[in-house]
Amino acid sequence: MAVLIRNEVFSCFVFYGVLLVMKMYIIAIITGQARLRKKAFANPEDAMRHGGLQFHREDPYVERCRRAHINDMENILPFLFLGAVYSMTGPCLAVARLHFLVFFMGRMLHTFAYLFALRAPTRSLAYVVAQIPCVSMALQILIAVAAYA
Repeated sequence: MAVLIRNEVFSCFVFYGVLLVMKMYIIAIITGQARLRKKAFANPEDAMRHGGLQFHREDPYVERCRRAHINDMENILPFLFLGAVYSMTGPCLAVARLHFLVFFMGRMLHTFAYLFALRAPTRSLAYVVAQIPCVSMALQILIAVAAYA
């Protein structure tokens, strides 16, 4: 593990990866708080604990928060895999940092656009911007692996 941490590219990846995982936890907390504030619980036992079965219901803002969280899982988890493998292919630090930063900023804007219902196509553009470094890393991984196949 010490060898990986001394790898500047991998350390940079870990920095952005941890920030993204923390962001996912924050969105989960925001979703939970929205459920409590709106009294909109997904499970009957939670509704009963907080006032009764009438609160076993959906709320548009809670659903928006939940979708933002699901979207994070669908995009950040693949980034974590791609970024870790990409880091081991020996990329230039500046290029790798740019990949990680663009993905991070794209996901931050995507979440902000989702939670605050920013006008379209803000969220879609943020999604596309964040996918560009993922596609780039995937292609570079395939090229590096093809040399050994």
